[in-house]
Amino acid sequence: MRAQDIPQPIMDLLRKGTCLPAYPLVLNEDRTLDTERQKAVTRYYLDAGAGGMAVGVHTTQFAIRDVGLYEPVLRIAAETTRDWTDVPKLMIAGVTGQTAQAVAEAQTARGLGYHAVLLNLARLKGASEEDILAHCRTVAADMPVIGFALLPEVGGFHLSYDFWRAFAQIDNVIAIKMAPFDRYRTLEIVRAVYDADRADEVTLYTGNDDHIVLDLLQPFVVRSADGTSEHRARIRGGLLGHWSVWVQKSAQLLDQIHALPDGADVPEDLLAMDSIVTDCNLAIYDALNDLKGCIPGCLEVLKRQGLVERTLCLDKNERMSEGQAAQIDRVYSMYPEMNDDAFVSANIDRWISGDKTRQLVTDERI
Repeated sequence: MRAQDIPQPIMDLLRKGTCLPAYPLVLNEDRTLDTERQKAVTRYYLDAGAGGMAVGVHTTQFAIRDVGLYEPVLRIAAETTRDWTDVPKLMIAGVTGQTAQAVAEAQTARGLGYHAVLLNLARLKGASEEDILAHCRTVAADMPVIGFALLPEVGGFHLSYDFWRAFAQIDNVIAIKMAPFDRYRTLEIVRAVYDADRADEVTLYTGNDDHIVLDLLQPFVVRSADGTSEHRARIRGGLLGHWSVWVQKSAQLLDQIHALPDGADVPEDLLAMDSIVTDCNLAIYDALNDLKGCIPGCLEVLKRQGLVERTLCLDKNERMSEGQAAQIDRVYSMYPEMNDDAFVSANIDRWISGDKTRQLVTDERI
C-alpha cells in the first residue's frame, strides 16, 4: 500500500493535524479481552471528536502479541469504527519487533483496512542506524509509515539527526510522532525533516506528554546552514497516550489551537494550558514514578467514568504506583475543566449498548 492509496479525506486529516488517542486494552477479571467494553471505548473516542486512533501501540500493551490479541484488538477497533461512523477516521496500527515480525504486523493491519503503521523500533536497540534504516525501508515497502521517536524510559532509544534526515527521505514515510520528552531531540527531528526537503510529505505529530500544548502552539525556526533562508515549522497534531482519556476536551483544545492563524498572537490563557495539561499528565501518566503506572493510570480515569470496569493489565505486576490515585484526585479537583465526565455520563449508555439510534448528547444539551 502506498501513501497515494490513502483516501484523500484521510490524508487531508493527517496533514491538517488531528487528535489521535493511543488505544487502551480493556480486560475482563480473568485478563481475557472485554470485547463489549473495548467497543464502547472505541465509540467514545469517535463521538468525542478524535480524528482516529492508534491501535497496537504502547498503551494497547505490547504483550497483546504474546497472547494472540494483536489481530483481534486491531479488528475490533477497525470494524467498530466503520460500523459507528461515516466520518473519515485515520486508523494507525502499531508495529514492532524484528523486520519479519514488523512486516507481518503491517500486512495484518493492511488486511484490516488500516491506513498507516506507527513504527516502534525498541526491539532494534543496539543495531546500527544503517540497519535500522534498512528495517524501516522494508516495512515502508508494505505500508505507509509513521516514524516514532520513543523516550528511553518506556523502552525506546535516541537516534541521531542523520538518522531522522535519512528516515524522512524514505518513500512512503508520511509522518513522525516525536516523543523523546527532550526539547533538544525534538528540535533535531524538526530540523532533519526540513533539511531532507520533505516537510510537505512528512507531517509532524507530538507525543511529548510533558509539552503537548506548547508543541502545538510553537513555531519552530529552521534555517539553512548558511543562515540565509528560514522556515517556520509546525507540529500539526498529537498521537498521545494522554489523549486516551478526556478525549472530548483534548479534541476541543486542538480545534482551539488550529483556529489560531499562523503568526497570530497567542492568548495567555491558551499558553497557560501547557502547564495545566502537563500537570494532569503528571498524575495520569505517573511521571513522578518514571511512567511505571501510565497504562493503569489511563484505565483508572476510564474506570472512574464507567467506560471500563477495571484497570488490569496483561502483566499482573503492572499497576498504579503508590500515591498515583491521590495525584489523579488532585488534578480532578484542581482542573475540573479538563475532564469530560459530563459528556461521558450523558452518552455512556449509547456507547455500551452500541445503539446508534440513541441521540448523541453534546455540550449544549448537558
